[in-house]
Amino acid sequence: MKIGFTTTSVRQIKDIKKIVDIARDAGADCIEWGGDVHVTDVETARYAKKLCYDAGIKTLIYGSYYRVGDNNRNEWIRICEIASALGASSVRVWLGRVGSEATDKSCYDRIVEDSRSMCSVASDYGLSVCSECHGHTFNDNTDAFLKIRSDVDCVNFKTYFQSLYKKTDYDIDRIKRTASFIESVHISYFEQFREQFPKYNGKYIDTVISELRNCGFDGNILIEFTWLSYHYGVPSMLKKDIARLRNSLE
Repeated sequence: MKIGFTTTSVRQIKDIKKIVDIARDAGADCIEWGGDVHVTDVETARYAKKLCYDAGIKTLIYGSYYRVGDNNRNEWIRICEIASALGASSVRVWLGRVGSEATDKSCYDRIVEDSRSMCSVASDYGLSVCSECHGHTFNDNTDAFLKIRSDVDCVNFKTYFQSLYKKTDYDIDRIKRTASFIESVHISYFEQFREQFPKYNGKYIDTVISELRNCGFDGNILIEFTWLSYHYGVPSMLKKDIARLRNSLE
């Protein structure tokens, strides 16, 4: 497994070279570059790719905020061009704009149609399309993802895994049923603490990682959010979380 972080974790730090330096100093293997602040065009993507290459860090994921179902082909092509220039192998997207239960047939059909079109374009760039595992999108539960995965039926249509840190049984079941489609995993020790407070379970993430291993997952595990890094641009928490995650994998 490769360990890294999302640049959304350090939104307050605008200097791309500084982010790469933080990644190198923290011993990160890879970075998920966000398309909201840090990598917004092809020129910046090429610059980030060179910095990462020189530092021995992989640039495997481009974190876009494209909403599947918008059917904006020109925007999607632009995103794929940026991801390709970055050297990424996948693009993160959001499935729709509402949760699965609130998605009517018309909306669902648009999401499926757009997904197929996106996968076709992404394939030309050697990219996978990976939907964020998130509330208020169609990918908000296991059954919903498996349904749309079957209906889209494209080999490069994949998913993230992201725990809510509340239901071990749900997380284990989701990993078992979607393992072959999981491209990357988002982990947040801070979110875990917040969601579980005051009954914090320090072994929860270890349990999740153990199940990922049992299911043969060998993708990216990415620190997504640390409070000090996100709000104040202080990388110390990020470095500690990467070290903690690496220790749990050894």
